[in-house]
Amino acid sequence: MAMTVRQRTRVSRSIQYGILIAAFLAFVLLADWSKISSAFLNVNAAVNQFPTIITVALKNTVIYTALSFVVGVSGGLLLALMKLSPVGPYRWLATIYIEFFRGVPALLVFIAFGYGIPTAFGIRFDIYVTVMLALGMVAAAYIAETLRAGLQAVPKGQLEAARSLGMPQWRAMVSIVIPQAFKIVLPPLTNEIILLTKDSSLVYVLGMAVSQYELTKLGRDGITQPGAGLTPLVVAGACYLIITIPLGILARRFESRTAKSNR
Repeated sequence: MAMTVRQRTRVSRSIQYGILIAAFLAFVLLADWSKISSAFLNVNAAVNQFPTIITVALKNTVIYTALSFVVGVSGGLLLALMKLSPVGPYRWLATIYIEFFRGVPALLVFIAFGYGIPTAFGIRFDIYVTVMLALGMVAAAYIAETLRAGLQAVPKGQLEAARSLGMPQWRAMVSIVIPQAFKIVLPPLTNEIILLTKDSSLVYVLGMAVSQYELTKLGRDGITQPGAGLTPLVVAGACYLIITIPLGILARRFESRTAKSNR
């Protein structure tokens, strides 16, 4: 007797669950847990990371991310407005900037601000300013496209209604269009913060004092200690999750709220 569609689906799902359970059991039984523990879960090596990983590395990672995001949002909004401008040169300049910084690896931008500009012009930035400018300028290129989409998603009738009431265009943009655009693009902007948090690890190319370390740099230095294994990197990864998981939850809440408001 032929099985119904529901029965075939149930059998297929049972087989998949069985495969997953078998793979998990095989991993548990065949893995060398003593080596895994010493390599990834070395308690002494993990303890040695504290309190520096919290008071220095985690704090600096948050600072680098926040500074870069401020520059990225400010520059991204300016670029988005330029991209939508009726003035041709503004659109061309914004397009050139966006395509350039989206096409160039962020690592090269860090090197340019850390070594190229000081060598060429004799201007040396503080490491916080260097990260803020380098990572913020790259972020601005991506955020600009996100904000442009948000600005275009605001109904044109609202701007026209404000203009008909005698409101200048700049004031209508600032008080009506831009706030609504930010509300629309909050989920992707939250995801951009997550990307900036991870990209802040590129600061290692600049060379820094211990007081300026971020999570990845401290983890990289930690694995050079005798017997530490990869535990310092595991601890650093856990600290990244402390930042990124709440942001991911926040982004999903923004998405669900936006979806409800659009119904």
